[in-house]
Amino acid sequence: MVNNQDMSERKDDAVGRIASLYGLTPKVETAINQAVMDDEKRRARTLMAPLHPADQADLIERLPLEVAGKLVRMLGDDLDAETLAHLDEQTRDEIVDVMGMAALARQLPDLPTDDALNIVEELEQDERDDVLAALPAEDRILVEEGLSFPEDSAGRLMQREVVTVPSFWTVGQTIDFLRNEEHDVGDFYLIFVIDPTRHVLGEVRLSTLLCTQRPRRMSEIMDADFRLIPVTMDQEEVASLFRHYGMVSAGVVDEDNRLVGMVTIDDVIDVIDEEAEEDLMALAGVGEASLRSSLRETMQGRTGWLAINLITAVIASMVIGLFDATIEQLVALAVLMPIVASMGGNAGTQTVTVAVRAIALRQLDNLAAWSFVRRELLVSFLNGIIFASLASGLSYVWFGNVDIAMVMAVAMFANLIVAGLSGTIVPLGLLRLGVDPAVASSVFITTITDVVGFFVFLGLAALYLI
Repeated sequence: MVNNQDMSERKDDAVGRIASLYGLTPKVETAINQAVMDDEKRRARTLMAPLHPADQADLIERLPLEVAGKLVRMLGDDLDAETLAHLDEQTRDEIVDVMGMAALARQLPDLPTDDALNIVEELEQDERDDVLAALPAEDRILVEEGLSFPEDSAGRLMQREVVTVPSFWTVGQTIDFLRNEEHDVGDFYLIFVIDPTRHVLGEVRLSTLLCTQRPRRMSEIMDADFRLIPVTMDQEEVASLFRHYGMVSAGVVDEDNRLVGMVTIDDVIDVIDEEAEEDLMALAGVGEASLRSSLRETMQGRTGWLAINLITAVIASMVIGLFDATIEQLVALAVLMPIVASMGGNAGTQTVTVAVRAIALRQLDNLAAWSFVRRELLVSFLNGIIFASLASGLSYVWFGNVDIAMVMAVAMFANLIVAGLSGTIVPLGLLRLGVDPAVASSVFITTITDVVGFFVFLGLAALYLI
């Protein structure tokens, strides 16, 4: 069996091997930290310059805030603008405070519009106004237009830099256009063929363009079977679309079906990570937490859920209180009660985790939902038989009483059935009510399995053992 220490050591070894393939090795990290502590500005800049922006962001996130702030001040405008896009939200807020709004405004034009918008939308309103006022007019218009779209929509996710050509252009004309030194389009995977009103006629992949003879027209090689994303589509729906069709890039259109931007796979990966993290944190009841969270923020994120859990625990304890006389007469009940409750809670958590994941992936329509419920009930039935047998056998060996073993078996079976049923019905019901199942399911499941487990076990004991 592999213990937690072995797993942690293996993970550290894996991280070390990965780091050794790139620029941010432990040796480089230590050297940069030392250069900052020694006020060696030139050395710090020299060591940071070769690092990928993502590695620079990782380094800044790991450094204590005072050291990270000092490093950012040393770098000044030499800080790669893309580094800001790779920072997590909380660290970026701290670094932006160190930089100041004027410095941030100088950095934003060097970023794709989607990254610039992502940074600006997280600012306080007064800070946002200062940054927008300092931006060049063209960039300011694009950012302000992006802010007008709903939060967590394709409009907030898309980048505005797209390559568009008319249908009558040839492959040669398109390639020459792309090679124009004054034409900076950044990274792209698709070329959009549009009409004069910016309605999309088709798409051409870069691989298709490069493998086609120059005289052929774009209208001949474009793919007319393409998918466009409405600018108001929720980002989770966008991610689901990319996942389902294996897309790398897709055009975004406004309400008049005119091309306004595109979403690329790197942005979708961020959305998937963000949504998965939110669901994980919600299921654990810890809110938005990070290693840099203050004591107050950490307490706020956890205290509320602990208070709710206290209330549910009191409800379960009240059920136990109804049978206090029964427990006093038979100590074995106090010994066996936690087993029934624990098994039910764990079984319910297993089921609800699968349900929440399926809901997040948009896999549960009406037909699939009922099929899922039936399957989980069958699993609960089979597990109920298995673990009721094991629990009753353990009880008999422990206390040598057939009646206690039978009560244990019935209570275990009933609680596992209830756990499977509630683990499916509760998240589906919350979804119908417009409540995020990841946020509230675990509390309901724990309460249901505890109350039912205690009530059935102690109720049967009161009827047949006392």
